[in-house]
Amino acid sequence: MTITYFIGGHMQRILLITVLSLFLVLTGLALWQHGYWGIIEPHFQSFGAAQVLVDLVIALSLFMIWMWHDAKRTGRNPVPWVLLTLATGSIGPLIYLIRYKSNLFEAGHETTGQET
Repeated sequence: MTITYFIGGHMQRILLITVLSLFLVLTGLALWQHGYWGIIEPHFQSFGAAQVLVDLVIALSLFMIWMWHDAKRTGRNPVPWVLLTLATGSIGPLIYLIRYKSNLFEAGHETTGQET
């Protein structure tokens, strides 16, 4: 392990944890103020809002496909991660990336399935 890899992976983990933490606060505030249906309902009131929802569904679907293959390739069960993503949206993928892929963006680093 080189020092560059350690710093890069560590910084990426900090960034992912920061994004997850801020998103959890925003999600908590939205749930507290509007409830679950109150978050979903506006997406059915205009084509613009529907486009945002469909975009999110497409992006999360692509991530779940990648996550399924990554988990299988590295000997992990993908089902809990897919279910978490379906239930929580981006929270599931963020936790997956923090848990297993904090070095994902490291140039030239090949993932081996070992936990970071």
